[in-house]
Amino acid sequence: MSKTETIYGIHAVEAVISQEPERFLEIFALKGRDDERLNQILRLAQSNGISIQIANRKSLDDKASGGRHQGIVARVKMAPVLTENDLDVILNEKGQQTFLLVLDGVTDPHNIGACLRTADAAGAHAVIVPKDNSGGLTSTARKVACGAAEKVPFIQVTNLARTLRHIQEQGVWVIGTAGEATQTLHQAKLVGPMALVMGAEGKGMRRLTRETCDELISIPMAGSVSSLNVSVATGVCLFEVVRQRGND
Repeated sequence: MSKTETIYGIHAVEAVISQEPERFLEIFALKGRDDERLNQILRLAQSNGISIQIANRKSLDDKASGGRHQGIVARVKMAPVLTENDLDVILNEKGQQTFLLVLDGVTDPHNIGACLRTADAAGAHAVIVPKDNSGGLTSTARKVACGAAEKVPFIQVTNLARTLRHIQEQGVWVIGTAGEATQTLHQAKLVGPMALVMGAEGKGMRRLTRETCDELISIPMAGSVSSLNVSVATGVCLFEVVRQRGND
């Protein structure tokens, strides 16, 4: 019997049903809500023969474990977990254009979702995380990602340092972010096939991850705060890559 998961929120449900309607087992919609975006999803569900049940707000709140469901919750078959083999496919396909985001030790699902959303906006080809010491693709992360979780491959690897060495062997330059790095992201050359590694807020990258990086960069900080939230820092760094690639 296949495992199931719960997804909720207009963007998250819409993204999955548009691409993988076969994963849906049933949808729960808020009674009395008349919203065109919601109705569009329900029409798509009906056309695919997906069971729709009308529920009150408390029922939806319970199914979404208190998350902001926007009047829709779905029970779906668990998505397959992407692994190192899927990463090799991306490396072979993207070649010199490879652009990867690596999250080391980021556990908060809101940060995971926000990083996925930014990665999608910046055109990153995948987000890589270690299986341990990391947050997964939970329903909360999917909701925060606003549909990006269904667009950007989320790859979980057994040994992050080994994976970084592997992609280095494929010609990908691995750039880590560290507050104490002497070179800023504006001084670094962020073009060509590359992987940007972001560490957990406060702790930063783990030692072995840091030692595996080809280069370390920092975000110049002018104010009194010593660090940024990891999802904000990720956005700053990713879009500096976008800027430099656009000028390349």
